[in-house]
Amino acid sequence: MVSSPNGDAEKDAPDNLSLAGDGFDTVVKAKQAVEAACPKVVSCADILALAARDVVVLAGGPSFNVELGRRDGMVSQASLVKGNLPEPDFTLSQLNAMFAKNNLNQIDMIALSGAHTLGFSHCNRFANRLYSFSSSSPVDPSLNAEYAQQLMNACPRNVDPSIAIDMDPVTPRTFDNVYFQNLVSGKGLFTSDEVLFSDPASQPTVNDFAKNSGDFNGAFATAMRKLGRVGVKTGSQGRIRTDCTVINS
Repeated sequence: MVSSPNGDAEKDAPDNLSLAGDGFDTVVKAKQAVEAACPKVVSCADILALAARDVVVLAGGPSFNVELGRRDGMVSQASLVKGNLPEPDFTLSQLNAMFAKNNLNQIDMIALSGAHTLGFSHCNRFANRLYSFSSSSPVDPSLNAEYAQQLMNACPRNVDPSIAIDMDPVTPRTFDNVYFQNLVSGKGLFTSDEVLFSDPASQPTVNDFAKNSGDFNGAFATAMRKLGRVGVKTGSQGRIRTDCTVINS
């Protein structure tokens, strides 16, 4: 949430540059409304956690209780992001290792990956699957052929780097289990999506979530509560910011 005049805050890291500005604006406006009614009590961290839940519900997904009482952090550096977010070419073991560091198990990881039912990606995050996958096959053979062609049409070689496409090609504005149905059909956008189906260790969970939206919704709500505990500051740690964009406000 923090903005830096030097362009070196967490939001300025390459992995975060595609985050939509109106998402930040929504949290800032909510914070202003809360401050007007109840100053210096509710943190930006809590508002962000509530907003994440609410957007899932508004898009048709499950509701769940959000634990509250977080305080805001005192550090926001772009240099600290690398190595703390999954990369689009991660294998199952790399995904599991990163999530395990944050007390999240494989089912949590697969459920949270289901958030790719919403949102978009820039072409450079998956272009290697279309044009330079391997010496024997420029196109990733695990990609559905029709979907691969669709991606090539949207993301030709040397495309404008600002072009972005939906991560879920079927229901991109609805929070549902179609993401998992897409994986079964070879329509996972990132290697790290498709590996959830192609790896025998995670395939049964993907099949279950693809067939049973209730199982996915329940697992997603559980995983979001666990994710909401990662790195939490309480008591005398951190502070309650009055302005989400200013670290010492």
